[in-house]
Amino acid sequence: MDFKRADRVGDLIRSELADILLKRLKDPRVGFVTIIDVKVSDDLKHAKVFVSLIGDDAEKKETLKGLRSAAHFIRGELGKRMKMRYTPELFFTIDDSIERGAKILDQLRHLDIKEDEEV
Repeated sequence: MDFKRADRVGDLIRSELADILLKRLKDPRVGFVTIIDVKVSDDLKHAKVFVSLIGDDAEKKETLKGLRSAAHFIRGELGKRMKMRYTPELFFTIDDSIERGAKILDQLRHLDIKEDEEV
């Protein structure tokens, strides 16, 4: 198989970010965060980090604000761990695909219950 270097770097950044967020980041605004994916540009200078957050909208905004303010620290930690000439700039964004999928599944289950009642 033919893989792009950016994809391999994205996978490595994803695993390192998970470790940094778990063990090194002390920001109280950053609660339960799951890193869904990391898309790295072909020139390896920018990385878009897709995260899934738990909580209501206000808590999600606060967590995202905490991640964005800690981006410089996180990037520095990545630079220490990864042996690259240039550490990508990090851009955090919320990925709500898991919540949307759960909502769709709930609606489908609700439809199944209604169909069973009608029969």
